[in-house]
Amino acid sequence: MTDDIRRITATLDALYAMISGPAGPRDWSRQREIFHPQCRQIRTGVDADGEPWFKMFDPQQYRAEADAVFAGQSFYEVETSRVIRVFGNIAHVWSAYEAKTNPDDTIPERRGINSIQLYRDAAGWRVISRIWDNERPGMPLEEGLPVRVEA
Repeated sequence: MTDDIRRITATLDALYAMISGPAGPRDWSRQREIFHPQCRQIRTGVDADGEPWFKMFDPQQYRAEADAVFAGQSFYEVETSRVIRVFGNIAHVWSAYEAKTNPDDTIPERRGINSIQLYRDAAGWRVISRIWDNERPGMPLEEGLPVRVEA
């Protein structure tokens, strides 16, 4: 494992650890270390009519949104597989996950994919963008990371 891959892995492990936990506020003390100040995080989905939507957050907006949601519910996001590609000062990670309300749950509440882009600057490898989508009817998350090309 290269030094870049080790550092990216540590950043991603810290990201999952930071957002996972019992109901209540999260420990955001490592947020600046994990997320670039200009980072954008984008939650996606489809509405009741099947129309796509997204909601975008900067680091402060994401923290406020997460604190509001997690104030009353436990949330554990567990990575199930990861593919990392690095070129120079950029990296792309496909990260499959399961979301649970209890870390010991055998059946997840939902599953999905995080597409995470990292940028290496003087501070090291930090998330510059993250976009995610959840598994749903007609869009199953197959074993590992699915590779589908649709025309």
